[in-house]
Amino acid sequence: PTFRVAFDPELGETIATGMGELHLDIYAQRLEREYKAKCVLGKPKVSFRETLINPCSFDYWHKKQSGGRGEYARVIGTVEPLPPEENTKLIFVDKTTGTNVPKSYIPAIERGFRKCYEKGPLAEQRVSGVLITLKDGDSHSVDSSDWAFEQAAFQAGLDTYTYDWAMLEPIMTVEVNAPQEYQGSVLAGLTKRNAIFLGTDSNEGYFTSYCEVPLNMMFGYSTELRTQTQGQGEFTMEYSKYCPASEETMRQLTESTNTDNKDTQEKKRKRN
Repeated sequence: PTFRVAFDPELGETIATGMGELHLDIYAQRLEREYKAKCVLGKPKVSFRETLINPCSFDYWHKKQSGGRGEYARVIGTVEPLPPEENTKLIFVDKTTGTNVPKSYIPAIERGFRKCYEKGPLAEQRVSGVLITLKDGDSHSVDSSDWAFEQAAFQAGLDTYTYDWAMLEPIMTVEVNAPQEYQGSVLAGLTKRNAIFLGTDSNEGYFTSYCEVPLNMMFGYSTELRTQTQGQGEFTMEYSKYCPASEETMRQLTESTNTDNKDTQEKKRKRN
């Protein structure tokens, strides 16, 4: 009952969850021993986000004419970053007036932006923490359609990728409890994982440390804590917020994405 398997469509991975790394290691060994199904264990992916640093504007004209009915749509507006407390949201606002953009096309425009922002410009992570404001545009009585406006919005979103973007990563609130004699080594280990300490309590020979640590830095910590405290330490963590990622994390993520894309292209080329 404590071992669960589910597919995560955002990460594109099948995720197995259990009570800890030791629990999952034992299940991996059992799968290989009892079912001859060898598992390749790796570091799980983290749901990073990408966000815009400064406000920008867009004005995209989508026109296609090749005999018969054409395609025509124009969208004008702005994209700006939301406050830090709303950096997990993607908000679309329609501020158009008049009949330049008929209201029936607004859902298609929103859909186009949301499709575009499923993959950001830095490492193809989902875009969040931005406000998209549609202010004006243009349409044609014959050539305009939902498809044309969706394409215009999608391309307008791509145009905003030429501006400055940043990476956001999930931050966890971590609580570590261990005997006081191991406090120095435990705190040093957390510092190496880029922890920001919020406070420490002591009680009856044990200490409890409260801190915030990037989720990307917490993998393998249960094994490390057991080693540091001779099996007497324990910790809990829960999601707190998204914050800007470090330069090193951004560099590693970008390089990893580029490598994955090259591997995918190579496989396609061989297949063809």
